[in-house]
Amino acid sequence: MTDWWKKACVYQIYPRSFMDSNGDGIGDLEGIIQKLDYLKKLGVDIIWLSPIYDSPNDDNGYDIRDYYSIMHEFGTMDDFDSLLNEIHQRDMKLMMDLVVNHTSDEHEWFRKYDDFYYWRDQPNNWKSIFSGPAWTYDKVRDQYYLHIFSKKQPDLNWENHKVREKVYEMMRWWLDQGVDGFRMDVINFISKEPSLPDAPDGDGSPYFMNGPRIHEFLREMNDEVLSNYDCVTVGEMPGATPEDAMIYTNPKNREVNMIFTFEHMDLDSGSNGKWDLKPLNLIDLKENLEKWQHALYKNGWNSLYWNNHDQPRIVSRFGDDGKYRVESAKMLATCLHMLQGTPYVYQGEEIGMTNVAFDSINRYQDIETLNMYHEKKSEGWSHNSIMKSIYAKGRDNARTPMQWSDASNSGFTTGRPWIDVNPNYKTINVEQALQDSNSIFYHYQSLIKLRKTYNIITTGKFKLIHRHHPNVFAFERIDEHEKLIVYCNFSDSTHTFDLPNGEILIHNYHQLDSNQELNLRPWEAVVFYQN
Repeated sequence: MTDWWKKACVYQIYPRSFMDSNGDGIGDLEGIIQKLDYLKKLGVDIIWLSPIYDSPNDDNGYDIRDYYSIMHEFGTMDDFDSLLNEIHQRDMKLMMDLVVNHTSDEHEWFRKYDDFYYWRDQPNNWKSIFSGPAWTYDKVRDQYYLHIFSKKQPDLNWENHKVREKVYEMMRWWLDQGVDGFRMDVINFISKEPSLPDAPDGDGSPYFMNGPRIHEFLREMNDEVLSNYDCVTVGEMPGATPEDAMIYTNPKNREVNMIFTFEHMDLDSGSNGKWDLKPLNLIDLKENLEKWQHALYKNGWNSLYWNNHDQPRIVSRFGDDGKYRVESAKMLATCLHMLQGTPYVYQGEEIGMTNVAFDSINRYQDIETLNMYHEKKSEGWSHNSIMKSIYAKGRDNARTPMQWSDASNSGFTTGRPWIDVNPNYKTINVEQALQDSNSIFYHYQSLIKLRKTYNIITTGKFKLIHRHHPNVFAFERIDEHEKLIVYCNFSDSTHTFDLPNGEILIHNYHQLDSNQELNLRPWEAVVFYQN
């Protein structure tokens, strides 16, 4: 089996917000089918679907009630079969979301099997990631159950081999349907310290992140299931370091192909977590990405992303979503896609969709955001200060409907959308992007083509240059006979450098500012190729 995923580009679809085919305000599988030619035009190879399984939707599908059926709002298993067939007919692949750290409390296992979950007469002091305690009292059992996330998401007890067998059986079933791989939700949470001890300040993460049997479980999963299929795997792993990733992604260890790191996504957070806002220090970002590029070079494999369903829009976060929205969106894409790893594009990123600022907390839908709002209010935070954090970091920034056109509700639905559309859809939409040869869309299309054309993007060694420059991220990719030189300006000021030799591979301005030196204009990105 070849490592075909190393040259691939992944496109993440959040089905609820992608395209609604029947006017109920909720995206669905038939809507995705309608837009596959658009994704083929973009050039992506793998479509990753956020969960589409039957769910009560407490956490937008990440609370699964039945792994073998489709959420009725999204369609039927026949619709899924049709979607998979249409994807494969276009020479694309489908990656499903594998959510097996927890289920819904409405899953039949929760009542049927005593030892499939963590039950205690006395809970420990762990806090939930979604605010409040990580234990909820169950009247039927007269005990408490563990939930690292929502109280409707009880954690599965992976110490029980029967749990693991049920999970592997389910994975085989989907792979036998023809799916091409899995994105594994918080997969490094599945091994807990068996004694579940109290934790300083209630932060249980040292006891459930990268736990004592995690490598054993992943190797067992690989041996029992994954090694029998030509499939791709990416593990979502909060708290994983490059040293951890070297173990998880080294092919000799038979665990996963790549992981999602969170380190670069935490650089604009203060000491009190994600809602504690601080400006990005570009030098921190450069050194963090350098660390990951070096650690996994010839040892494992990186996944490359700025956006996903849990992160705010990158052009609003690390770019400029006002005057320089187009330039900064292209710059950020160039920076990411010239690194070594498999790039991920989140729906709407390729047209420069931005964060949203709803005028009322009542217009937000995300459970994490709503819980945080009420918790901070009870702690004495002002409404305005809480909303400032939500505008910057709330997960609903990524979940507003895909902006297809300037028609009503951005062409996403003929009904009332489940969450409000970003008002800027009149000027930021797919229809407009496809008509403009200089749009962000076509820049992404070019970057994806370059990855398939130039092996150095896949194989070249990373070398950071101009390390201490506070506004410019510049690096080289070096192979035996070739070199790429990448300059990315993360500011709205101009910076001057010596002009590199070589052919310009891609550029987000029409031409360079001068012939004698490299004058990087606001948010400018340029890639030079030498051979």
